[in-house]
Amino acid sequence: RRRPVGGPLERPPPAGASPGRLGCLPAARPLRHDGLQQRAEARIRPRRGGVPGLDLLPGVCPAAARQGRCPGGAGGQGDARGRAAIGAPHGLHCLRDSIAAFVAAGLTEPGEAVTSLGSTMAVKMISTVRIDSAAHGIYSHRLGDTWLVGGASNTGGAVLESFFTPEQLRALSERIDPVEPSGLDYYPLLRPGERFPISDPTMEPRLAPRPEDDARFLHGMLEGIARAEAKGYELLRELGASPLKRVLTAGGGASNPKWTAIRQRMLGVDVGVSPQAEASYGAALLARQGASVARAT
Repeated sequence: RRRPVGGPLERPPPAGASPGRLGCLPAARPLRHDGLQQRAEARIRPRRGGVPGLDLLPGVCPAAARQGRCPGGAGGQGDARGRAAIGAPHGLHCLRDSIAAFVAAGLTEPGEAVTSLGSTMAVKMISTVRIDSAAHGIYSHRLGDTWLVGGASNTGGAVLESFFTPEQLRALSERIDPVEPSGLDYYPLLRPGERFPISDPTMEPRLAPRPEDDARFLHGMLEGIARAEAKGYELLRELGASPLKRVLTAGGGASNPKWTAIRQRMLGVDVGVSPQAEASYGAALLARQGASVARAT
């Protein structure tokens, strides 16, 4: 993907910094509208090897690889040598919540997975085979000698919270029998459009008919999200990924045991709670690993 006009490459990096490296570029000054078209045209002209804008893409690096040094430290008060810039797990110098949540869970074996249930849902699983499918919204990140495969859906907790308060969600969940199906065929979305496991920008939410019993309505939505999760893991297997063996849960949805039981019924494997539900813990682990690499070199 090309960087948007007005991105950090509009200004040259300071002395000693590498373009496209995390933390090494100052904030860009806003552009005037009279130069936008010319700058945009210049960006999409063929560059190296006839590929438009190839030199605008960030560098790719292994997890926690040292990327050089940034001038100064926090607030410009660093030592004279500066601080090391560390690459992120998928080599694009940024860290998605779902990847950080996976790192936090400490899983290492093919077939082990983490589902992040926050405002939206994301699934990530270790696989010995790389899987990429734009038709299904599936992509892969390099993770050591294996691949972290999965996708991110638009369904998730934000839909639940659009109908009920946290207190209502807890009270209604207590009335749900996770062993018995709700009999409702929902696909909960806040608005039209889905990314994974169905890639369809026009897909409409499916939340009708709504029963009079709010507990049954919630039951149907929890099942609908679990059904999308199960379809996602099933697609990964159909496309050649390692078989699913175990799922840990991160995010707010991990605290709902009835939902966990529903998901376990639909997934057919053990479903538990991640020992570290906060994605920030995974980011901290990666930073520690990167600091160790920097000290060793």
